[in-house]
Amino acid sequence: MDKIKVGLQYWIPQHGLTRFMGKLASAKAGSLTTAVIRWFIKQYNVNMDEAKHSDPKHFKSFNEFFVRELKEGVRPITEGDSVITHPADACVSQFGPIKDGKLIQAKGHSFTAQELLGGDEKLADEFKDGEFATLYLSPRDYHRVHMPCDGVLRQMIYVPGDLFSVNPLTAENVPNLFARNERVVCIFDTDFGPMAQVLVGATIVGSIEQVWAGTVTPPRGNTVYKWDYPAEGDKAVILKKGEEMGRFKLGSTVINLFTKDAITFDDSMDNGKSTVMGTAYAHLSEK
Repeated sequence: MDKIKVGLQYWIPQHGLTRFMGKLASAKAGSLTTAVIRWFIKQYNVNMDEAKHSDPKHFKSFNEFFVRELKEGVRPITEGDSVITHPADACVSQFGPIKDGKLIQAKGHSFTAQELLGGDEKLADEFKDGEFATLYLSPRDYHRVHMPCDGVLRQMIYVPGDLFSVNPLTAENVPNLFARNERVVCIFDTDFGPMAQVLVGATIVGSIEQVWAGTVTPPRGNTVYKWDYPAEGDKAVILKKGEEMGRFKLGSTVINLFTKDAITFDDSMDNGKSTVMGTAYAHLSEK
């Protein structure tokens, strides 16, 4: 059955299905929308006690529910200039060193930082011998993505690609999964050097949004797009640790890249472990 599940993903019209599901998720269908949301909450055991609005009737569309806000204070941000915090509620898929320019995807599979970053060799070199972490957001998770540290946005890159599922089964069986799926790469300059925060698309991920740019995808295409941002002035994008930086409307995965000798992962990190946004993720290395 696992082989069938993976094999079907090569044959289904990924982008067409995603467009169709995106339209359904954005539809305001009254009682039908409420019924779907109630089913989803029960099916995936979503904790609505943490949501700012816990009544399914509050949400006009499924997308509004999916990117729901949390109550103030339920995700306190761990303080300390040397503490880097988790950017999302998720599950640790893989983490560790970037060896020979490669990141581990799953047992027997890896991909390169250059591929992940849209083919930019110079940019990939900034993360040579650094560290990476891949965090998988399941359907039940809170789907807003936050800053793990203070940062100034330097560049955003849209990389077109496939829309395979990004669940653990697919990660174990589809080569180059995260470097072949559609993604939005965000490069931030921080006090400890550059940091990449990559939002990876997936099957039926209706859109990826950023707080400074709005909806980045859709529309979709075959061209890599790059936007450069100033470090100062009215057009600078400066975000503090814990601030929201983006969101997924359905689905997906966040990948962080850190430079060589910049960070040490927290002892709590372990493959398969659930993460909570705002808790300790890593610590700045002592130099």
